[in-house]
Amino acid sequence: MMKPVFLIGYMGCGKTTLGEVLARQMKLRFIDLDEFIESRQGMSIVKIFDEMGENRFRELETDALSEVAAMTDVIIGCGGGTPCYGDNMALMNAAGITVWLTTSPERITARLLLPEQKCKRPKINHLSPDEVLALVEKELAERAPFYAQSQLQFDSTDIETATATKRTARRLAALLSGLLI
Repeated sequence: MMKPVFLIGYMGCGKTTLGEVLARQMKLRFIDLDEFIESRQGMSIVKIFDEMGENRFRELETDALSEVAAMTDVIIGCGGGTPCYGDNMALMNAAGITVWLTTSPERITARLLLPEQKCKRPKINHLSPDEVLALVEKELAERAPFYAQSQLQFDSTDIETATATKRTARRLAALLSGLLI
């Protein structure tokens, strides 16, 4: 049994894309924390925010994080803000291995502007490309002190094709294999 691996980083850094491939390669289960919360609450994250507010969402997120942190043999893709609230970062570091997926603000912005991504992200779907980049740069700077508490930093730039994602996941799996007990 292996302790959980928590993938953290800004939206669009590749937590889900890389996490799903990594989990398959390592024969582990992938859990998207937002989807986990949605299944527990029976409503979308957007609806939770609209009906309950961000503070209640963050409480639900911490509860869900505590639940998945107790699991073994899982790769967990966290929400971009998960490490920045309460004691979430300390909880993840104590329970498993935390990996900050890093890439440039420009690369993140390009990914977020893809039509299939932009429509899923209400925070940015009304913004121009320049406004998205400005938001990414601002929020990355604010969140970096939390992300920097991760046990590992890993460059997730090269996940633009299926082949590249598999190669990048193999590199991360090799790095993790020596750390997971």
